[in-house]
Amino acid sequence: MAFNKNSRRLRIKKSIRRKINGTDSRPRLSVFKSNTGIYAQLVDDLKGHTLAQASSKELGAKNNTISVSKEVGMKLAERAVANGVASVVFDRSGYLYHGNVKALADGAREGGLKF
Repeated sequence: MAFNKNSRRLRIKKSIRRKINGTDSRPRLSVFKSNTGIYAQLVDDLKGHTLAQASSKELGAKNNTISVSKEVGMKLAERAVANGVASVVFDRSGYLYHGNVKALADGAREGGLKF
């Protein structure tokens, strides 16, 4: 039983991570949200390496809005395609697939990633 929102999210995150795994050819797109920003990275779980990353802080955004999240997704996709990654496994990290998380995923799809 979850006592607060964060512990509920962590329980869901653990459940999701049991089911998905990132490889070199198809890395895991991991998302983290805070009150002021959104962060995304491509992770190869077999080697334990981060292949590409992007955040709203790089864009100079002060707030976490849907348009900023979409830009972060497009920036991540641009870096992934430059590294030779075409398809990924999406890891929402226990967050609902709604709002900023959905905007980031849509931006990554527009940038050329398949998932």
